[in-house]
Amino acid sequence: YVFSVWYLQELIMSFHLKNFINVTRLNKPVGYLLLFWPCAWGLSLANYFISDMKVFLYYLFLFFCGSVLMRSAGCIVNDIVDEKIDKKVLRTKTRPIASGLLKKNLAWLYVIVLCMLAFLILIQFNFLTICLGIFSMVFAFSYPFMKRFTYWPQLFLGFTFNWGIIMAWSAVSNNVSYLAIVLYFGAIFWTLGYDTIYGLQDASDDEIIGVKSTAIKFKNNLNVFVGTCYFISSVLILFVIVNLELNYFLILFVLFIMSLFYQLKIYDKNNPDACLRAFKLNNLSGLFLFLTFFSLTIEI
Repeated sequence: YVFSVWYLQELIMSFHLKNFINVTRLNKPVGYLLLFWPCAWGLSLANYFISDMKVFLYYLFLFFCGSVLMRSAGCIVNDIVDEKIDKKVLRTKTRPIASGLLKKNLAWLYVIVLCMLAFLILIQFNFLTICLGIFSMVFAFSYPFMKRFTYWPQLFLGFTFNWGIIMAWSAVSNNVSYLAIVLYFGAIFWTLGYDTIYGLQDASDDEIIGVKSTAIKFKNNLNVFVGTCYFISSVLILFVIVNLELNYFLILFVLFIMSLFYQLKIYDKNNPDACLRAFKLNNLSGLFLFLTFFSLTIEI
């Protein structure tokens, strides 16, 4: 009897844990890493001027934890808002909320707990960064609705996912610099490009049910649109870099650019798996750019 009760409890816990991991996408780290890399860029850029490695590493850890928590909460909110849409899309109909495996009340409880934990991390920073973090909630919780009203939800995702650049800079310097703003806009175009590729996975289903995206709006000129986004992103980021003291690690930035345009070669709008592979490559792109900025802080 005792063994049976214990086994039943283990099954229940396993079921809830599986649903939690699936609804937060913790089993798909590329998502929270794409939220984290811009934070790491902003910290590295600020550290170039401040040069305090202990603060840099501590804040890097805090921003990583915050990225995981907020991305997880954002995924849950997105799934709650998109429940009816997800049921009509082949790729998303098995998600916990859409499939009925996870009740909305429990999902909202997860969101509250995750946001509370993220807030505990946020208050470790200065007042300006706390205010910027609270303001970012406007982007985070409005983004899931954008696909219903505009063909540019990817642009709103860019505003949201890259806000960490501004927060990371302000956390170190307690102000907002034009270099951080230029880097922020460069990152927005990066997101605009990679999320258009990501959106191609569902473009055919989305058109049928009336969901909007840049993948649909530019379906006849995808290479031009994504290539233009990546080109603008590269130019803006290069502007930031040339304002710093360069060294031979600039080759890492070249690898960043190459990784972006390699995606244009490998993605196929008629092949969801190829689009997903191209999208995931952006995790490596983010790492290359982080190493670029970080290397510039190292005295050679």
